[in-house]
Amino acid sequence: MPVFRPYLRLIALVTALLGLTACTTPANVSAPAVTTVHMAGDSTMSIKDVKDYPETGWGVPFATFFDESIQVVNHAKNGRSTRTFIEEGRWQVIMDALKPGDVVFIQFGHNDESVSKKDRYTTPEQYSNNLKRFINDVRAKQANPILLSPITRRYFNEDGTIKHTHPYADLSRKVAASEEVVFLDMELITREYFQKLGDKDSALRFMHIPADTHPNYPNGVRDDTHLNNMGAREVAQLVLAELKKQQHPLVKRVRTADPKHLKLSY
Repeated sequence: MPVFRPYLRLIALVTALLGLTACTTPANVSAPAVTTVHMAGDSTMSIKDVKDYPETGWGVPFATFFDESIQVVNHAKNGRSTRTFIEEGRWQVIMDALKPGDVVFIQFGHNDESVSKKDRYTTPEQYSNNLKRFINDVRAKQANPILLSPITRRYFNEDGTIKHTHPYADLSRKVAASEEVVFLDMELITREYFQKLGDKDSALRFMHIPADTHPNYPNGVRDDTHLNNMGAREVAQLVLAELKKQQHPLVKRVRTADPKHLKLSY
């Protein structure tokens, strides 16, 4: 059936080319090793259900900052303290998955210090010991812990300064010093950042929604603890900026900008 001969020749040519490509690909070439960044924390870091949007944890935009050699796994969960994160088996999930060279971000405090909420409250001694356990567990796996103090709440004094509402922030600082771990003082960094923005503009970064504007919050909401999309992105950028300031190896894995974006400026 001569009508099919041209197609047979084409198939033979494609097969030969594929074989040539396979033969000329070095056998020792492999995909670059992927480092996993695990995130352990509470609602200020976590992924949200659609029913809670636009509430956003800063870990969500942070995960988009890196190239394909970094995989970010966000284990953070609303309402968790160091104690409940352990009791619910969430820390063990990280330990089971952790491999040498991985990174673990550890940020707790909002719920640990909530004395009135017995289901999550953790004593100062327990909180410090749990942070030390997290750090030492990660190091035992030849991985890299990064400790962060909790981000600020948005409560202003009459003089325009933001109130100190995190008694456990100092405990995280003391643990960081004693354990000589990489430490991002996000309580201080975010407090200074939102304080500089002022009461009105900082509110735009938190869950402040008037009634009858968003289907998830028909009666509105005024929440000075949880971030919205913009606030989460800006806090994630502050985390990245502090990593750059400390020259952490992770900053070498930040994604390469699209060339067309290099033509833009602010």
